Amino acid sequence: MEIKYCKKCRWLMCSSWMAQELLSTFEDELDEVSLLPGEGGIFEMFANGTLIWSRKETGGFPEITELKQLVRNIIAPEKDLGCIDRKTAKSLIQ
Repeated sequence: MEIKYCKKCRWLMCSSWMAQELLSTFEDELDEVSLLPGEGGIFEMFANGTLIWSRKETGGFPEITELKQLVRNIIAPEKDLGCIDRKTAKSLIQ
C-alpha cells in the first residue's frame, strides 16, 4: 500500500492517520503502508499498484470507511468489514 501526499500542503498527519487505520483494519493482509512525500497538491493511494484514490480526480479526500472498502476490494475481497459493510448495505436499501 502506498500513500503519496503533498508535503508542502502539510498532509503528512492525514496520510499517517489513514495508514494507521489501514494497518489496524488489515493487520493480517498488509505488510506495509508507505508514505511517499511529493508536491503539487498530490494525494494518491495505491493498493497492489492499483490507483484507488486521487484527490485530483475526486476533488477531495476519502472517508475512512470508503477507503477501507476500496482497499479491501483489492487486497482481501472476502474480508468482512463488520459495521462498515452493514452500514453501506443499509443505506443502499433505503
